[in-house]
Amino acid sequence: MSLLVVGLSHRSAPVSVLERASLAADAQVKLLHDTLAAEPAVEAAVLATCNRIELYADVDKFHAGVAELSTLLSLHSGVGLDELTPYLYVHYEDRAVHHLFSVACGLDSMVVGEGQILGQIKDALALGQELHTAGRLLNDLFQQALRVGKRAHSETGIDRAGQSLVTFGLEQLAEGRDPGVWAKGKRALVIGAGSMSSLAAATLARTGVAEIVVANRTRARADRLVEILGQTGAGSVAAHAVEMADVSGELTRADVVVSCTGATGLVLSAQDVAGALGLDFAPRDAPAAPVAAPPVELDLHAAWVENGSVAAQAQAVRRVTVPAQSTGPVRLALLDLAMPRDIDGDAAGLDGVRLVDIESLAEASADAPMAADVDQVHTIVADEVAAFGAAQRAAHITPTVVALRTMAAGVVAGEIARLDGRLPDLDEKQRAEISQTVRRVVDKLLHAPTVRVKQLASEPGGAGYADALRELFDLDPLTVAAVSRADLNDPNRGRS
Repeated sequence: MSLLVVGLSHRSAPVSVLERASLAADAQVKLLHDTLAAEPAVEAAVLATCNRIELYADVDKFHAGVAELSTLLSLHSGVGLDELTPYLYVHYEDRAVHHLFSVACGLDSMVVGEGQILGQIKDALALGQELHTAGRLLNDLFQQALRVGKRAHSETGIDRAGQSLVTFGLEQLAEGRDPGVWAKGKRALVIGAGSMSSLAAATLARTGVAEIVVANRTRARADRLVEILGQTGAGSVAAHAVEMADVSGELTRADVVVSCTGATGLVLSAQDVAGALGLDFAPRDAPAAPVAAPPVELDLHAAWVENGSVAAQAQAVRRVTVPAQSTGPVRLALLDLAMPRDIDGDAAGLDGVRLVDIESLAEASADAPMAADVDQVHTIVADEVAAFGAAQRAAHITPTVVALRTMAAGVVAGEIARLDGRLPDLDEKQRAEISQTVRRVVDKLLHAPTVRVKQLASEPGGAGYADALRELFDLDPLTVAAVSRADLNDPNRGRS
């Protein structure tokens, strides 16, 4: 079996496609079940964030796997396959491992070095474990990705290369000023109470806003976030929760709004924003024609013709089109971190409004300077990919080695039983000494070959040693498979 990832992200697809392709929680569950039901896959995990959707699988056929996973992503995202295909990237085996480790370190994030992705990878693993779609390979892969990400953050200054999306967004709202100075004394409205909204509320509290109002569709979650703010040293900030129905009224009092919900439609229309500011707003009669997008080079895209072949493509990435911002003093600052978007992009053109969203953050971060520590993280990732590959190749031969030793133990037991029949007068001490001697001889004969074969199997191209061992010792394939299943079903495996 082999590791395959098919996905799209802010680096490969326009925000408009990512918005439409976003997967709700129930869609992720159905996607995982359908992936396992598909013939090429035996394990599956999905990593779905505001700016990436990736499907990981252990497959036995590369081309069939790419076609099947791409079709499933199209089916569950609702984006047609012909439209989705140009934006997909494909990584296989070591490249797939390298990709996930890079993602875990924040190297592939919109803001390089941000650490929130670790929590999202942990959630992806937890879902795969809960649904029993993540087996030995994906458990090992995601657990190791979490360790690699933590290592990168603890051993390097990758955190200095970028900030969380929230911090970066607030810096963009502040337009070059110190966010702490810019936010001091402001009234903030946070819409949503999930992980990103919680991070936004905590960040706003640290920057010195005077008041935080939390609105959420489930009032209990909004109340809980307010309670957490009071428990984490943000008690100096006046914080309270409101119903979503009260957002319009709170909007008239707010200086800054951060929105990140799971809504599939707009939470704030341009008309809502205009009304809160007492402005007239006339919606556009028709959407503007899309801007032609110049191609940007990608590592690998999935595309195939009718016969199912896969080809690399270097197409599909665009420069985002950021709505024109109004000029003059800012009366209301809007930060939209949702995917799909929560706030109508037309609000950016209203007098006194500044809007920063995922698109404008992508545009701003594209030119952000990279920290020197990024090179060190690339080295860590490369080393960890090599180590993971060696460990997986060594693990692949372990069931065969165990089956060989089991067979040898059976031969020893049979010969001892035969000796008992031929020499029934041996006392217990003599029988035990002979048994121990025979076992020692067998162990010594097997020790060097089994240690060496594990070493050879861990090297690139070493996958064939397990087959050679099975052939040389005529090992029963069913016995080897039984050892593999026992290892896979170990309840302590893959847990941290």
